[in-house]
Amino acid sequence: MKNIALILAGGRGTRFNSMRPKQYIEVDGLPILSYTLRAFESHPLVTDIYVVCSPEWNTYVEAQAGRHGFSKFRDCVASGDTSYRSMCNGIRALMAAGVEGDSVVMVHDAVRPLVSHDTITNNITVCRQYGNAITVIYSNEAYMRVSGSIEAAGFAMREDFMRAQTPHTFPLADLNALIEKAEAQGITCSQSLFTLANELDYKPLYIAQGNMLNFKITQPHDLKYFRALKDI
Repeated sequence: MKNIALILAGGRGTRFNSMRPKQYIEVDGLPILSYTLRAFESHPLVTDIYVVCSPEWNTYVEAQAGRHGFSKFRDCVASGDTSYRSMCNGIRALMAAGVEGDSVVMVHDAVRPLVSHDTITNNITVCRQYGNAITVIYSNEAYMRVSGSIEAAGFAMREDFMRAQTPHTFPLADLNALIEKAEAQGITCSQSLFTLANELDYKPLYIAQGNMLNFKITQPHDLKYFRALKDI
C-alpha cells in the first residue's frame, strides 16, 4: 500500500524580496525544498514523492533529487496560480498516473522543512485507522478576539483550539472526490486542504499530533529560525 508525499512547491515567495522563491533558497548549500524532501525520503513508510512546482523549476528539482539520492522522487507536477490550484493539479496528476485510490496521500508545504518522522508516522497511522489525518498542535498562547485591527473584544479559551499544520492526509480517492465536489459547487480557492474539507462538510476530521518545529517559512525571520534549528 502506497504512502505518498505530495509536496506543494509552487509558491513565488513574494514576501521574501528574494531573487528566487523561498523554497529554493539555499541554506548550507541545500535548498529548503531538499530538506523537506529528505524528511520524507528517509522515512521508512513513505513510498513515493511528487513535487508540485512551476515548470521552469522542473530541471532544478529533478537535479536535486538525483544529486542527493532521493530514490522515492517520482515526478514534478505543474503548479497552478494559487496553492489551491497547485493542490488540485497534484491530485489530478496522481489520478492520471493510475495511482490506486486507497493510497495515502500526505499534502505538505515545501516550506515546512522540519517535519519530523514522528509527525509523518502519526499522519499515516491515523489516516490508515480513521480515514484522514490533520496535523495539529496545541497553542501555549492565549487567544484574543479582536474588533478591527486595534481593539480587543474578548478572549477565547485556548483549550478549545488547535493550530493546523501540514501534512493533511487523505486517501487519494477521497481527495479526488473533494476537489470534484468543490468544482461542482463553484469553489475555486481555499486556504488549505483542511479548510476545504470543512467548507464541504467532510467530517469527522482526525487529529495527528505535530510539533512546534514544523513551522512554515513565510517571513525572512522564519529563515533565521530554520538556520538555527535545522541541525537539532
